[in-house]
Amino acid sequence: RLDKGRGPIMTVLVQNGSLRVGDTIIAGTAYGRVRAMINEKGETVEVATPSMPVEILGFGDVPQAGDVFYALDDDKLSKQVVEERKDKLKIEQIKASSAVSLDDLFDQISEGDMKTLNLIVKADVQGSAEAIKQSLLKLSTEEVKIDVIHNGVGAVTQSDVILAHASNAIIIGFNVVADPTARAMAEKDEVDIRTYRVIYKLTEDIEKALVGMLDPEFKEVIQGHVEVREVFKITGVGAVAGSYVTQGKITRQCKVRVYRDNVIVYDGELLALKRFKDDVKEVAQGFECGVSIKNYNDIKVGDVFEAYLVEQIEE
Repeated sequence: RLDKGRGPIMTVLVQNGSLRVGDTIIAGTAYGRVRAMINEKGETVEVATPSMPVEILGFGDVPQAGDVFYALDDDKLSKQVVEERKDKLKIEQIKASSAVSLDDLFDQISEGDMKTLNLIVKADVQGSAEAIKQSLLKLSTEEVKIDVIHNGVGAVTQSDVILAHASNAIIIGFNVVADPTARAMAEKDEVDIRTYRVIYKLTEDIEKALVGMLDPEFKEVIQGHVEVREVFKITGVGAVAGSYVTQGKITRQCKVRVYRDNVIVYDGELLALKRFKDDVKEVAQGFECGVSIKNYNDIKVGDVFEAYLVEQIEE
């Protein structure tokens, strides 16, 4: 799972040999070094022996549940194995190169251009990713088979976009965000990224797309991203985030999503936007500002605000 404070955490069962703090570790396409191990009693341990379950901190990415886990002496060899596995995965999953979106899916089905809808699912926890995968697979019809070519934990990354572009897939994000590099690449390559907070809305959109009923009335337009640098508690106002606009802009009328470690923790409306002590309508990239969010005070240093507008699509 992906812990908001400690990063990727794996629960493993040692089958052979001994696992020690400092060991180089690989599982699937994830790689790292054991930083800490915690046993079932919540105690920190230095060595894990056969039949002993432990939680491990130290991976850079979250592996898939069920991946076989290895500890190796050769750090260089571990990196090489992981890179070869990633390359093999990309090669196996490349099926086409044209982009597809939910909006034009029904037209492609009607024209006989598509028999399989490829999806990539990214979620905040492995359990959600697997549950969404199973829900989506059940939506397959006689005309279209749904194939989840990859599901995982964490933000939508550049690798996900590359895979989606190469395999003609749509990316589904649940309670996670696409990092800036991935978002820019998706726009360039016309890869469709859809993000959701409710599973039934996600499956409903896919169902509507399959029968040509996807509601095109509104769309989200991302305005910018803001990083929280300081948090101030002001009597009568609540938490005010001393922030820096890292990308795009933030405007007074926008809505705001709060991301912590690439996971959505709140989605709401802007309460106030200030430059120094003055209320302002807009703050552009490269400038500092004060941000407060309506009915939300649990702001932390390092949080990222995604400013967006919901606009009506012109027919």
